[in-house]
Amino acid sequence: MDALLLLLGRVAGFAGLLLCVAAAGMRLAGNYYLGSLQLSTLLAGGVAAIVVGCFFLLLVLTVPGRAGRSR
Repeated sequence: MDALLLLLGRVAGFAGLLLCVAAAGMRLAGNYYLGSLQLSTLLAGGVAAIVVGCFFLLLVLTVPGRAGRSR
């Protein structure tokens, strides 16, 4: 279970980072929309994905009984 949460956290964080970088890059290029989607929505989705990734990684650190296995 720890390995799955760790993987999910890393994937969600990396995907969120890519969304944020893509939205910022396109906005700096002068675009406001990606098709019919506003770039601020894409940026908010990227931030939400990073938060979900942080939550999964925090769960890995705080699973009961985890402290005893780390020694």
